[in-house]
Amino acid sequence: MGRRGRSWIAPEGNLSATFVMAPGCEPSRAALYSFVASYALYATLTAYVEDRAELSLKWPNDVLLRGGKLAGILLAAEGNAEQVASLSIGIGVNLNAAPAPPLLGEGALAPVSLAEVAGESIDPLEFLAFLAEHMDHQHRFLVEHGFSPLRAAWLAQAARLGQEITARTGREEIVGLFETVDEDGQLVLDTLDGRRIIAAADVFF
Repeated sequence: MGRRGRSWIAPEGNLSATFVMAPGCEPSRAALYSFVASYALYATLTAYVEDRAELSLKWPNDVLLRGGKLAGILLAAEGNAEQVASLSIGIGVNLNAAPAPPLLGEGALAPVSLAEVAGESIDPLEFLAFLAEHMDHQHRFLVEHGFSPLRAAWLAQAARLGQEITARTGREEIVGLFETVDEDGQLVLDTLDGRRIIAAADVFF
C-alpha cells in the first residue's frame, strides 16, 4: 500500500522490502527517516547508474531516474505521544520492470525501471544487501551527526530545487518555488503569498 491508501504495484523481479528500526525519537523526528531511506537508495543506485546526474530525490519520499519514478518510500510508526518505539520503512524499487501507464494515478510521474537504464537485469537480493548496508550507514550517520549534514547531501540531489512545483495537502494546492527543506524535513516554498512551510503533501511538477 502506498501513500494515502494508494496501491504500490510491484511486478515480479522488483524489490519490495521493509526495514524495521527502533529510533526512540520524538514523533516529529520520525519523518527524517524518509531522508535516511531516500539517500541510502541514492547511494545504492550509484553502483548501477553510470551518470549520477540521472538520479534525483523528490520530496518527500521518491527516487527518480531520468525524471521517471524509480522508487518510493512509506513510513509507519508505532509508539506514544513522546517516543517512536518502532518505525517500519517500506521501500519499493522498480528494478526490472515498470508498471504500465494505465495503472498510474492522475498526475503521477511515468515509472522507469533500473534495468532499462543499466542495460542488464538486476538481482533483487544483491540490491537488497547493498541497500541494507547503506541504510545502516545513513541511520548511524543521522544519530551521530544530526540531520544537518544529511539534509545538505539530500538537497544536493533534490529534484526541481529552485524551480516551480505544486504541493497538494488534501486541503489546498500550493504553487511556489522549491526553496529548501528545513531542519524538520518540511518543504519550504516561496509563493506569491510569501514563504510557506509544508509538513506533508504530494508534490507535482
